[in-house]
Amino acid sequence: MFCDQSGFYLLPRVVRTYAPVGKTPILHERLSHDHLSAMSGITLDGKLYMIEQDRAFKGEDAVRFLKHLMRRIPGKLLVIWDGSPIHHSQAVKDFLSSGAASRLQLEQLPGYAPDLNPEEGIWKHLKCVELKNLCCQSLAELRVELRKAKERLRHKKHVILGCIRQPGFEV
Repeated sequence: MFCDQSGFYLLPRVVRTYAPVGKTPILHERLSHDHLSAMSGITLDGKLYMIEQDRAFKGEDAVRFLKHLMRRIPGKLLVIWDGSPIHHSQAVKDFLSSGAASRLQLEQLPGYAPDLNPEEGIWKHLKCVELKNLCCQSLAELRVELRKAKERLRHKKHVILGCIRQPGFEV
């Protein structure tokens, strides 16, 4: 399973907009640093698992996500993720030493090639297709829209499998 985290902001990710010929479009939006942090994982058969919260992830949150995966996926689990500091936190080390290591193996992607993680394609699809041009007024509204987008994506197995089977990636 490949895992990664990303952020979703209240400001819209403008993919395309309209304006009269010769007039540069200007969007007026309130600047905000409020965001949802999301962590997700995809399996080689195209299953998508995700959690989100309204603050940045810490080591304890990475453990919560790993527990979430272990409850839903039986048997041994290989998690491949990047070298984020939260993945090497004391909370993750304690979780593994408390017995989780018997079912869970964590591997790190090389730092020089973050695009090897198929999860990056999932984030790009969510942000540039499912949530393009979306402007939410609150984090609660953004959470609802993100969950709807995630459910739409779950029904598009070809998109998920396309991220996994990208050129240069061998399963």
